[in-house]
Amino acid sequence: MGTKAPPPINRGELSTDPTKDRLVPRHVAVVMDGNGRWAQARGKARIQGHRRGVETARQLTSLCGRAGIEYLTLFAFSSENWKRPPEEVGFLTRLLITSLENEISRLQENQIRLNVIGDFRPFGQKVEELIVRAHEQTFSNTAMTLTIALNYGGRWDLTEAVRKLVRACEERDITADDIDEATLSQALSTRNLPDPDLFIRTGGEIRLSNFLLWQLAYTELFFTDCLWPDFDEEQFEHALDAYRSRQRRFGQTGDQVTA
Repeated sequence: MGTKAPPPINRGELSTDPTKDRLVPRHVAVVMDGNGRWAQARGKARIQGHRRGVETARQLTSLCGRAGIEYLTLFAFSSENWKRPPEEVGFLTRLLITSLENEISRLQENQIRLNVIGDFRPFGQKVEELIVRAHEQTFSNTAMTLTIALNYGGRWDLTEAVRKLVRACEERDITADDIDEATLSQALSTRNLPDPDLFIRTGGEIRLSNFLLWQLAYTELFFTDCLWPDFDEEQFEHALDAYRSRQRRFGQTGDQVTA
């Protein structure tokens, strides 16, 4: 996908009131859980829930754009999802191909830049070619960056980063003393993204499930029982309200933050 830094973000019609802007998360990360259970509760095949989940992802992308959120990262397929039934994995792969083919024009129309993180090679050459093409076609878009985590795992990300740093040391580009938090962050697949401000997980589970383990260190966490296909504008507003109600101190005292 390349290592160039993303273009600057145009925040459109966001208010210039700094107090108001602080209430809008810059980066939202989402674990989209509950597609299969949503379908089964309606007597449908699990794959129908995944199809509906794509529509919800499209709607959330639009809502984030309207809210002035600069970055949206969606956990589409984890490195552990390969353990699911082969027919479901096969459907998810076909759904991914269809979505990539159909969504490029929509992303272009809305000036959304597409980014993909994770090891997507196991999905095959077709998927890899579509991802590269989508990235190249949308690279100059400036309204928002949509990142899809595909065959991604937080431990994989950290392991790959360590390998990069070890190779850099072996090649004498850096020394062990050069490695700090910033150096490690720059070796991660998310090096061109700010850390998430708000993490949302649907489906009732209260865990990170190996998603952005390093990057979520100071992120505000929001968990909901709502299944992903039912996550609509009202549910999103609940998450934003929860984010706005919290004081982000980053190790400081409350008095220091409000001073």
